Amino acid sequence: MTIKYSISDFTAGRAWRFAYDRPVIGLDLGSRASKGVLLTGQTIFAAHIATGLFMQETADELIGKLLEFANVQRSEIGFITSTGYGRIVLAFDDIPFDVVTEISCHAMGAHALYPQTRTIIDIGGQDSKAIKVDRATGKVVEFVMNDKCAAGTGQFLEKSAVLLGITLEQMGKYALHAKNPANISSQCVVFAESEMISLRAKGARANDSDAIANIAAGIHYSAARRVNNLLGRVGNEPELIFTGGVSNNPGMRHVLEELIGTPFIQSAFNMIYAGALGAAVYATQQAQSTAGVAAASTGKRHDAAGQILELIDREQSAFSDKSDERRRIGYFCAYTPVEVLQAAGVDHARLFQAGDSDTVAAGELYTQSVFCDFSKSCIGGFAQGDPFYTAVDKLYNFHTCASMKRATEVIEEFVPIKLLNLPKLRDKEASRLFFRDEILELKRDLSELTGQEIPDYSVREQIVNYNALRRLIKRISELRKRDDPPLSGRDFVELAKAFYYVPPEKLIDAYESIYRELAAVKDTGARPLRIMISGSIAADGDRRLLDILEGELGVNVVVEDHCAGLKPFYDTVDETGDPYLALANGYLDQAPCARMKTLEDNISFAGQLAQEYQADGVLYVYLKFCSCYGITKKPFLDHFQSLDIPVLDLSSDYSGSDHGQIKTRIEAFIEVIQAKRSKAHERVVAR
Repeated sequence: MTIKYSISDFTAGRAWRFAYDRPVIGLDLGSRASKGVLLTGQTIFAAHIATGLFMQETADELIGKLLEFANVQRSEIGFITSTGYGRIVLAFDDIPFDVVTEISCHAMGAHALYPQTRTIIDIGGQDSKAIKVDRATGKVVEFVMNDKCAAGTGQFLEKSAVLLGITLEQMGKYALHAKNPANISSQCVVFAESEMISLRAKGARANDSDAIANIAAGIHYSAARRVNNLLGRVGNEPELIFTGGVSNNPGMRHVLEELIGTPFIQSAFNMIYAGALGAAVYATQQAQSTAGVAAASTGKRHDAAGQILELIDREQSAFSDKSDERRRIGYFCAYTPVEVLQAAGVDHARLFQAGDSDTVAAGELYTQSVFCDFSKSCIGGFAQGDPFYTAVDKLYNFHTCASMKRATEVIEEFVPIKLLNLPKLRDKEASRLFFRDEILELKRDLSELTGQEIPDYSVREQIVNYNALRRLIKRISELRKRDDPPLSGRDFVELAKAFYYVPPEKLIDAYESIYRELAAVKDTGARPLRIMISGSIAADGDRRLLDILEGELGVNVVVEDHCAGLKPFYDTVDETGDPYLALANGYLDQAPCARMKTLEDNISFAGQLAQEYQADGVLYVYLKFCSCYGITKKPFLDHFQSLDIPVLDLSSDYSGSDHGQIKTRIEAFIEVIQAKRSKAHERVVAR
């Protein structure tokens, strides 16, 4: 299908700000349909085709269709900008080319035609978004995107139409005539499909148009409720516009307007092309800029992690080989007092190697799907016979969340376990004394396991050793406060994990050497974008976010507010007095986990850390079904926003199937931060 528009039909006499002296093309390669816009002079040429198996072929076909329709030669094209699902795989040798996220392109496309636009709902085949737009520039101010669930997307509507035996176009029209819309779940597309089958099985005849209309309306309400929830998180500020493939569905438009209570802008332009139009507008801007919009690359300044990783490998191999008679102890939680383990003369390691979907699947045989992937991985490591896990003679775990408690109980099938209690009320004196008793119980049990008493002086000695490590790790991290940090975020977490694998007597010298080498690196480079990661545990092996942020997008992760990054090393343990009360106080006083009370302590620390490291933005990351960080995310997000620090929340798992969606969300978030920084710079210059 091809359409021709005159720009003057939308400008109402105002000047069109996006003209360029050569034709440009914007491509929006969606999961189901691909759209293209060619801008030339005062004309918009638009076309769309079905997305094929190979994105490059789809793009070439779409470009050919646009060129033929506009009677323009390929050699005349000044720039191509691509967006959408397939944008990252394209390449054009003969035409300058770049990519921009679909979130930014939909915002710019709506803004280009309707500058009064403030809020956008975009529903495509695989995702839905609520976007807040800067009226002055068309840039994204804030956005929220659905997770991997298909509910609230075009895919959900398509599947529903198939179940009803009608076309998608028919279903949208049927929904407008419903007298009693069916009540269909908005929580899960699988549940919703089951409910539709049940409703259809209640005796409705194939030609019963009233029954079909009621089910069709229920389907639309189900999807619209999910989308309305997204809009509630960014706020609805008029004027409101509907974009994306589903924007042509009259049933969805009607239901959304009813739920939201606000009418959409009525557009003569088919808003399924909004993303492609926005990409074409960006193409005009990019064509006029010799610098383009390529991200700055930071790269590694120093092989900070290389030396430590070799040391870790040696220790892990020795742990797995069991070539000596020393007892092997495993633990999960950063609240475990390693000083007592070290004083007991056992080999010990934190069992937090995770991030693999096969290990998750092995663990899920013993649990339910609503357990987080980390807890499943803890079980899976034993179930699969991982030699590092099966080398463990005994596992000690502190009761933190319900999932990890249950995981511990399951793992008892594979290895002896001692489950201890960790108080939640960290500010109560009774909690301190209770935790001291639990630490003494740990000591007693270790003595029984090894047949050796653990002297108090040995525990005090290890408090001093581990404090030295904590101070060194914190000093290394503080080098990231520089404008041009000498190490990456990935370097840091690889360095920090050695704390859980390598004895302190081997690690202190290594850390001191690395600190001296890193401190000697000159702080002379440009200041990259600075990101803090906050939230759930980032397991040893789960490096996807760091790879996207630093490897693919060229930003720096400068600090981590999670229990596998800087957070556990921020404070030390008192080296005087009763060593067991000192450990109880030290661990309860350390930067708190979200499972601790009061939650405000954790929230306040997270904000403090973001400010201390001058983070330009925060990624609040939580594993799906995480009861500690998933349920409590809103007060964290509110606090970062109150500090005027942009924040993006990401829910993920270890499947890897959401890589593209996560990268898109982060790219759009980075664009929001960069726009915010540019505005701040303009205000400073204006003064």
